[in-house]
Amino acid sequence: MTSETLQKAREYEERFGVYIQPQERPAFHLSTRVGWMNDPNGFSFYRGKYHLFYQYHPYSTKWGPMHWGHAVSDDLIRWEYLPAALAPDQPYDDAGCFSGSALELPDGSQLIMYTGVRSLLNEDGTRSDLQTQCLAVGDGLDYEKYRFNPVLSEDDLPRGFSRTDFRDPKMFKNPDGTYGCVVGCRTDDDSGAILLFESSDGFSWHFSTVLDRCYNEFGKMWECPDFFELGRKRVIMCSPQDMSALGLEFHNGNGTMFLIGDYNETTRTFRRETVQAVDYGLDFYAPQSTLTPDGRRIIVGWMQNWDTCVSQPASVKWFGQMTLPRELSVRDGRIVQAPVRELDGFHSRRISYSDIPVREETTLRGVYGRTIDMTVTVKPLPGECYTQFRMKVAAGSQHYTSVTYTPQTSTLRVSRDHSGSNRDFVHVRECLVRDRGGCLKLRIILDRYSAEIFVNDGEQVLTLTFYTALSADGISFQCHGKAAHISVEKYDIIL
Repeated sequence: MTSETLQKAREYEERFGVYIQPQERPAFHLSTRVGWMNDPNGFSFYRGKYHLFYQYHPYSTKWGPMHWGHAVSDDLIRWEYLPAALAPDQPYDDAGCFSGSALELPDGSQLIMYTGVRSLLNEDGTRSDLQTQCLAVGDGLDYEKYRFNPVLSEDDLPRGFSRTDFRDPKMFKNPDGTYGCVVGCRTDDDSGAILLFESSDGFSWHFSTVLDRCYNEFGKMWECPDFFELGRKRVIMCSPQDMSALGLEFHNGNGTMFLIGDYNETTRTFRRETVQAVDYGLDFYAPQSTLTPDGRRIIVGWMQNWDTCVSQPASVKWFGQMTLPRELSVRDGRIVQAPVRELDGFHSRRISYSDIPVREETTLRGVYGRTIDMTVTVKPLPGECYTQFRMKVAAGSQHYTSVTYTPQTSTLRVSRDHSGSNRDFVHVRECLVRDRGGCLKLRIILDRYSAEIFVNDGEQVLTLTFYTALSADGISFQCHGKAAHISVEKYDIIL
């Protein structure tokens, strides 16, 4: 039965969502139906469609009591809104239905696990959140909360783990038909850990082990965990809060990382080998993965950062969007990412140039746009190397967003400090890329208000949002010092 709180949210989004015209929002990145969006939730394939839920406050473009928005897709590119799936309408979640996951049960129903939040008044007059894990079961459209909620609470935690930072359950099926679930939690040393819980039926859960923990090495609380197999490796993906930078790694404070290692199924032991940032840009957080029917592991992230939310223009009727789904693979011990191959099916109006010499700022006929998929390859001339390569996108008479590569230091820099923002927040990010003797390959996906930049076939990705007027659609190239040859292949994306 649909509660009054959920029905109110559904009526609101149905009434006011129609006032946001298609050209006012991203063309092929999922944005909120109306109001506010943050973390992706319940990313899954169910009954022939991809389902993507999201943290949702329909009533304003600011964060508020969390609901679950809902959209479905046949191809991961074109999304259809469904009515809101969850609302904070029970005593155990009256302060919000926080992040979680979804999977299909043997009877064909869809099981959701989410974090229910209840605000408590402490003896000293302060308030704190009690976070528990709760279930809902549905048919892909309507969901009924489990009558025995919550199914995981402070009573299920090992000693020394926090009941107020215990959230974001990510369920998965084991090969033997049982279920696992990883949950983020804060520990008694004030840092994060990933807890593993297990269940035979998806409804009765018990603590199994601590898969990994932070010990204050990589930030504090580890949010939005995921746990999956990739190639011959096991990967924990999570989003640490309050993480200090290490060189040119982890500059966002609220960051994202892959913990790559081995896992012993018998002893439930994860052995971490390497740590890698998921995204090096300005706007990326809380990614979640799913497995496609053809066996690809794909992730999608919130295309925002908690510290850059002031970037929204005052006039917008929506705020928040998801990244393009990305395929993961392992190459030379590193996780690489690529836009989902389904995007290629929406390529139109191909423009191609090969080995164009560039020194002064150069534009190429037909190379422009704000909904495009463009690959740019840069090569130094024989025997000499340029000192800097710079590309401007979303460029007009006053505004542009830039990508700059310096081969002497192998650093790539993205900047939106000329993208029209009049707010004092971070506009620049740099990352270290593999030295290839001045050769560089960039695949740039532009979708009206964002750029996703895949470096050297996905060895790094940098994501950023900007709200430049859509009339600023120019693209230019420039080299400093010596000239270089560039090749460009550009497609418009048309849905």
